[in-house]
Amino acid sequence: MNNNDGVIGRCIGETTLVDVSFISKKMPKVGEYVTLDYDGKKVLGMIEALVRGSVSINNEIYDPKTIEKIRMIEGDDHYVKGTVRILGDVDNDLRIPRTPAPPGTEIKVADSEILKEIFQVEDYGLKLGNLITQEEVSVEVNINKMVSRHLAVLAMTGAGKSNTVSVIVDGLLNVNGSVLIFDMHSEYTNTKFGNGKVNLIEPLINPIYMTFGEIKKLSNIPPNAYVQERYFRKAYGLAQKDLMKGTGGKDFIGLILAKLESWLLEEPDESEGKSSTASDRKSITDVLNKVEHMKDKYGNILSLEAKDVIDNLKVGHANILDLGSVDEFASDVVVSHILRTVLKSRKDFLRGGKGLSFPIFLILEEAHILAPQNRKTESKLWISRIAREGRKFSVGLCMVSQSPKSLDSDALSQANNMIILRLVEPTDQSHVQRASENLSDDLIAQLPSLNIGEAIVLGLMTKIPTLVKIDEFKGKITGGDLNIVEEWSKSHKKEKEIREEQKREYEELGGDY
Repeated sequence: MNNNDGVIGRCIGETTLVDVSFISKKMPKVGEYVTLDYDGKKVLGMIEALVRGSVSINNEIYDPKTIEKIRMIEGDDHYVKGTVRILGDVDNDLRIPRTPAPPGTEIKVADSEILKEIFQVEDYGLKLGNLITQEEVSVEVNINKMVSRHLAVLAMTGAGKSNTVSVIVDGLLNVNGSVLIFDMHSEYTNTKFGNGKVNLIEPLINPIYMTFGEIKKLSNIPPNAYVQERYFRKAYGLAQKDLMKGTGGKDFIGLILAKLESWLLEEPDESEGKSSTASDRKSITDVLNKVEHMKDKYGNILSLEAKDVIDNLKVGHANILDLGSVDEFASDVVVSHILRTVLKSRKDFLRGGKGLSFPIFLILEEAHILAPQNRKTESKLWISRIAREGRKFSVGLCMVSQSPKSLDSDALSQANNMIILRLVEPTDQSHVQRASENLSDDLIAQLPSLNIGEAIVLGLMTKIPTLVKIDEFKGKITGGDLNIVEEWSKSHKKEKEIREEQKREYEELGGDY
């Protein structure tokens, strides 16, 4: 097996252009690359499935003692059967050959020099890690195709998503890339990217730059509450006029409340019917209550002193939007506002106007919360929009999720690149497979057996699907599993010290503790 020139098996049965079956006496590895020489071509393939059997010991034997006797008599008569997926002609840009391999064709372990050439990107490569089966071979992905054709990083909790994202971000910063991370749980706020190229952004929005729909969503006025919406829209418009005149102060929500309160204190107009007046006053009161609730709950994310989103972004930096202190509802408003603004700003700039002057890669942590499968959110709308249109305006998208089955299938299907770490749940696996035409049943079968930090990498950013051991990111990453026993011990020790200190104080005062 260690001899790359050695034959590990031969094709058997009927072969096709896309796969061959083989028989072997040696035990190769699933995910290992092999070559087949035929018709003047050197064809690369990947072992996708393996079974081990015995000629003598078959399914017709039901007595363990009989099996033991056969083993003693026959010795080692086992065999290995497997399936090789054809990846392409090594000397012809990995194009699928026009003819299938003849039965009996030798199957050899692929030479590491061939693999190094395949997995090395000539221009603008980002090193993800090394092949699981041949650790001496580095795996690079094409940055341009990763960013422009979007990416999904999917895995169960604890499988290595944050490390993978950090390796990607650090690699992009090495080529002066600009990244915006929507950090839902403050995982990256203390991470050391690119020799200090980190720009932390607070989740603040200036109401001046928000649409009425975004403000209305925060107020929680129902879509069918037309009278409430009318009063809210009127108060919102008057507040904006005051701000433009410079007479509004610095509390935008306070301005809206003041308008509503002034209408509530007005004397009823005798020319109007009493029932209509009472109804209007009730609607104003309802809006007033909702706006007060909005101020209590979301006043911390609205600030007239906040910069425009675009002015907060730094080129060549990991721009980290810390959403750890914001609930999911407010996160949806903040994220959708930023996504809308970034896309619009890039369009404006490329059409000759003012706007965001550099391409940007948007990384959405907990993407299944922002773009859920069976629920409508504002972020979901703009994620899908960027997934469809972003390539034309150099806005890349990376969706990171620990619950792929909960992630919107339309958005996921727009990601032409995937890094899939360990996934055990069948519903997660099937959801991902439906979204990716390159993920075969045999590759899906490998997902539960992946170790931490191991991944299937596929899509336009790599020439062929591959199993990769992702590099370990050296910067600090928060959000990993705590050592619970150590935390208990620290708390117990601290509490013990406090009690001993209290006991000394009581004894010094002459009392009993």
